Amino acid sequence: MSDRSTAVICKNQSIELSIEEINNLGAGVGHLPDGRVVFVRGALTGERVKATVIKVASSFVVARLDAVLSPSPYRLGDGAPDCGASESCGGCIYRRITYEHELSLKQNYVKNAFCKVGLADVEVEPVRTTGACYGYRNKAQYPVGTIKGKTVAGFYATKSHNILPADGCLLQPPVFSDIVKDVCAFCDEKGISVYDEQSGKGLLRHIYLRIGAVTGQIMICLVINGNQFPHAGTLCERLVLNYPSIASIMLSHNTKNTNVVLGDRYTTLHGTPYIEDVLCGLRFRIAPDAFYQVNHDGAELLYGIGAEKADLQGDETILDLYCGIGTIGMSMASKARSLIGIEIVPAAVECAKQNAAANGLDNALFVCADAGDPETLLACLGDATPDLVILDPPRKGSTNELIDALAARGIRRAVYISCDADTLARDCVRFRENGYEIGTVTPVDMFPRTGHVECVVSLTKTSRF
Repeated sequence: MSDRSTAVICKNQSIELSIEEINNLGAGVGHLPDGRVVFVRGALTGERVKATVIKVASSFVVARLDAVLSPSPYRLGDGAPDCGASESCGGCIYRRITYEHELSLKQNYVKNAFCKVGLADVEVEPVRTTGACYGYRNKAQYPVGTIKGKTVAGFYATKSHNILPADGCLLQPPVFSDIVKDVCAFCDEKGISVYDEQSGKGLLRHIYLRIGAVTGQIMICLVINGNQFPHAGTLCERLVLNYPSIASIMLSHNTKNTNVVLGDRYTTLHGTPYIEDVLCGLRFRIAPDAFYQVNHDGAELLYGIGAEKADLQGDETILDLYCGIGTIGMSMASKARSLIGIEIVPAAVECAKQNAAANGLDNALFVCADAGDPETLLACLGDATPDLVILDPPRKGSTNELIDALAARGIRRAVYISCDADTLARDCVRFRENGYEIGTVTPVDMFPRTGHVECVVSLTKTSRF
């Protein structure tokens, strides 16, 4: 039998394998002698491992890591930070490797995304980073359940809705875990029920937390399957006493049978219906359902790079699409003639308007509309033709229709910020087809130890199509 012939591989079979790389899901990648890909979670680049086959498909095999026969030079020692739940959570997939190797992997991931769509000529810079790998998240959403009769909140285990109690997630500030424990203990003391996905009964669904990295203000938002939270006044008193930085305690009413976390109605129990934070020298109000980058220092780095690529001269009109509470556009507004922001979430638009006023930006206009809909976009613009468009769409990216509409409108420049390299590369193909030159792609590590990476790229109209 030759090395390239198809060998019979069966479930539960033990194999030895050389790992060639790690993918962005945290699995080591190797090959069988017949060329089939093998994925081994927990195995690292350059390792020789022993594994047990747990799934066999026609073109790939999945195996469970049993032993590392020869360790990777990138593997961290036994003293590497770990929370104890990471094996099941699936969040910190790069926690076992050096940070330098993680950054190299992320750069290659972005390069491969562009190569796959035929844009191998696009330059991808080394990943920029603040260097902070832990405690950087300013937001967390904890599903709530019961284990052995006790209320618990944490994260869903990989590919399931089984809750792993959140006790010291290294990416969150420590105060989040303390608050979650207090809320769960209060529910047990007062007999407050927990939502059950199967029956649709029970009250408390999620504990949603935000914190201002600069201000320290904390928001607690309890997502409930109902209209009221029993003993709400007592809970607020306890939480404010234990955590004086709490500026907002709210209820989000979600009575639908859905995987969407937040409802569309809110009740303020304590403080204000928002918290505030300072970003890029500006003060922002942040409502519970408004988008705000989860890594404050990473966002300042990202927006600074975006401003460099925008190269504003002071007389431009900026169109900020998917603007959220207005952070990106407002960080550049002082260097432009005017700013138009478009966002579909009403509460975010209201925050954006208040933020512009609070920061003395009288050249900013914010509109509640679907930024991805060309007809809505054109109606919002009227006769105006912006000089620069900022795009920061959700993970699914933009649309061909929107890109075509921007080109038809004669938009000369765009700065595209993306949290998904694959959809960014796909959309850059469309921009190129519309006569735009793709600038250098700069990845920014907004999510250290995870498989995600942010990117920013400039696009310049050079021809008519």
